[in-house]
Amino acid sequence: MKINRSVLSILVACLASGLAGSGCQSHSSTRPDTFGKPSRARRSADPEIQRAVDAVYPTLVRIHVVYEQGNDGRMQKRRSSGSGAIITEDGYIITNHHVAGRATRLVCRLSNREEVDAVLVGTDALSDIAVIKLDLASRRDPKAKLAVATFGNSDEIQVGDVVLAMGSPAGLSQSVTKGIVANTAMITPGGVGMRLDGENVGELVRWIGHDAVIYPGNSGGPLVNLKGEIIGVNEVGIGSLGGAIPSNLAKIVARELMETGRVSRSWIGLQAQTLLKSAPDAQGVMVASILPDSPAKAAGIQSGDLITEFNGEKVTDARADEDLPVFNRLVLSTPVGTKVTLNGLRDGQPMTWNVTTADREPSLANELELLNWGLTIRNFTRVSALENDRETKVGAWVDSVRAGGPSADSKPELRTGDIIVRFGERPVEDVQQLAEYTAEFTKGLSEPKPVLVTFARSREELATVVKIGPEPDDSKPARPAKAWLGLQSQVLTRELSTALELDGKRGVRVTQILPDSPAEQAGLKTGDVILRVGATGVRTPKDFGAALAAFKTGDTVPVLVRRAGFDFWTALPR
Repeated sequence: MKINRSVLSILVACLASGLAGSGCQSHSSTRPDTFGKPSRARRSADPEIQRAVDAVYPTLVRIHVVYEQGNDGRMQKRRSSGSGAIITEDGYIITNHHVAGRATRLVCRLSNREEVDAVLVGTDALSDIAVIKLDLASRRDPKAKLAVATFGNSDEIQVGDVVLAMGSPAGLSQSVTKGIVANTAMITPGGVGMRLDGENVGELVRWIGHDAVIYPGNSGGPLVNLKGEIIGVNEVGIGSLGGAIPSNLAKIVARELMETGRVSRSWIGLQAQTLLKSAPDAQGVMVASILPDSPAKAAGIQSGDLITEFNGEKVTDARADEDLPVFNRLVLSTPVGTKVTLNGLRDGQPMTWNVTTADREPSLANELELLNWGLTIRNFTRVSALENDRETKVGAWVDSVRAGGPSADSKPELRTGDIIVRFGERPVEDVQQLAEYTAEFTKGLSEPKPVLVTFARSREELATVVKIGPEPDDSKPARPAKAWLGLQSQVLTRELSTALELDGKRGVRVTQILPDSPAEQAGLKTGDVILRVGATGVRTPKDFGAALAAFKTGDTVPVLVRRAGFDFWTALPR
């Protein structure tokens, strides 16, 4: 679960950190005793800190996650860990989407070190909040009471307030670090935000910046004020600062996830931007763009319009990127299907627009696996279709391709980003329809059978033939796209050829032989120089691969090798 942004050096694993060397010695920490409770043998000099620790520490949960993610044409299982806090007596826990949002299995370790199974209740990538629930029946004593944390008002915090970051850094036991609030509306430069499953978190979230030390594994853990209240959910580290999702937002999202399993948001199809510096008297937000077939388009809103009032509420003047999430929250939090009135200006003249909000789809649909094809594949959403210059959401969008699978072996091969639009002569509306066609086509087959597949790539519409059969046996590894020999090689330059006393001969030098590989079975060794494959001389690793490709799978390939001044032939199994 990592999100890399090179310009910001942001890493989100179970929490992006980048906080090493941030002056850890200036922060205090509270060490738990052998029972997982804050030690009472050495009390903090500040009783307020101790009261806050006593209030929230027992609610801390270390979350061990098994999750699935599409990669190399398969849904692959991976492991990670993060943090959370118990927020209800019946075992609901708040954490991050990037911790638990893709979970297939969850095990929580409570502050008393008891391990309890849990299930995913709901998740929201846009706010990076997820809610999971303890399976109380799996506890040692299912009737034992749980400690519960309470939320504070994040709007009341001020720069300089003392805060405590609680969680399980690097998957270790629950820990506490102390710092101060450094920023109450922290965003990434340019308002670019951080993308999670296609969603721009910065569209909605302005982080509480703080310097309490956090590391990977703290994600989802609470940021606590001295009243012992959750005022943020730790999410990210940028430079020497941690960033927490404000509790007022997290609480609303968590409540809706507990009630319905999802967050319903309104969409009107416009992108807002900051006001122009050349118009210092302008108010509200400026419309940057309008999406086609959107409520805003239907209402007649245009790029360059100013919106000063949204359904009776004054719009905060967007003088900086930090102001834009405030407007976005106004739109997103409106109940779906509401008829709203927007007031504003166009070329200095007052304007009024009546808009009926629509349900906001996720920006990116979850990927699914098609084993018969060797693909993971997605449906289009409204946003992802527009980003791919698609006029409609029709088609099945290739997410990843398994090397050696049917799609990779087709000619031309299917690639990530291709859009399957026809199966034989039948149009493909979405992934579900493609799966239905596939099940029908492969019913009763014992061997793969070719089918004509039409797909879009960039602005071209191409055709290929894919051999599709019964779902492969998972116990057998996929055949690589090219014959695997289990060796690596390097170019043999003239200088290297002279140094190795090869009498001007050219070839490739073997740099690695993998155990139990065809190359090892053929007796090849690191340092050998391959001069010829059959009758073909080789000068580069690319030449070597091309020469091998001339032989069929199952053939024995004669290879001329130079070792310690002697030339000899050996046979490589293809």
